[in-house]
Amino acid sequence: MPRTTFVAVAAVAVALSALAGCKDTPNSKDGAPVPISAPASAPTSAPASASASAVPVAGAFEPEAALAGAGKKPYAATMKATTELAGREAATTSGRGNFETVFTGRMEVRSTDSAPGMWLETVTAVDGNYVRDRSRAGGTWVKMPRAADNQASYVGYAELLLATGPSAKKGMEAQGGVPVYHLAGRLDIDQVASVDPRTHRSMKAKGVTGFDCDQWIDSQGRTLRFDQHMDMRGTPGANKVLFGEFGPVETFDAPVAR
Repeated sequence: MPRTTFVAVAAVAVALSALAGCKDTPNSKDGAPVPISAPASAPTSAPASASASAVPVAGAFEPEAALAGAGKKPYAATMKATTELAGREAATTSGRGNFETVFTGRMEVRSTDSAPGMWLETVTAVDGNYVRDRSRAGGTWVKMPRAADNQASYVGYAELLLATGPSAKKGMEAQGGVPVYHLAGRLDIDQVASVDPRTHRSMKAKGVTGFDCDQWIDSQGRTLRFDQHMDMRGTPGANKVLFGEFGPVETFDAPVAR
C-alpha cells in the first residue's frame, strides 16, 4: 500500500482494494490509493451499484465456474472506494486501473472528514509511482519507486471465501442490473498474505487480526463490489469498493510535467 500524510486513510484503506492493497501512494504509515482515466472504449459490463436484489434463475451461475481461469485474464476497470472510520466517511478514492495483473492506473484520493482536506492525484506507471498534491496551488509531480508486490488478486479473495466452506455462498443477486454471485465470510489476516501481501502487512501493523468480507462477482469472475469491515485496536473501519466499465488492459504512462 501507499504512503501519504493522511493518517485516516492510512489506517484502513486497502485494494481495495482496491482498494486498496493494489495501488501505491506515499504515506507516513501504510495507507490507501486508487485509479482515474478515460472509460473503457468497449465496456463489457454495467457499472456496479450499491444495491442488490434477487435475479431470475436464467442469470444464475456457480461461483466456482465463474472463477475458473479468471485470475489469468487481466482487465481494466473504473473503481470508486469509500473508507470509513468509526462509522464516518473519512476518504474516497476513484479512478481507473488494471486488475488481476501488476497494477497500473490513474487515481485520486480525497479526504472527506476534515478541512481543508487532502486531494492527491497519482499515476502508477510501469517505471514508478507519480504523485502530486492537488490541494496546494502549484503542486508538481513527484516520482517515487513502485513496490515490487504492488498487486492484489480479487479472484484470490473470492477463492479464499469459497475455501471457508458452504456458508460463504450467499446466492445470486443483482448489482446495477448485472447478475452477480454474493460471497461472504470472515478471513484471518494471515490468509490474505498469499493474495494481497501489501494489505496483509499494512493491516497486521495496525493490529487487524481478521475482517468480515463481502464480495460480488459476475459470470466472468470479475468483482463488481467488495466490502471489508474490521477492527483496528478498538476502532471500527470499513472499505467499500465498486467496480464497473470493464474493458481490455490499458496503458498508463508517466504524467507530463506542467
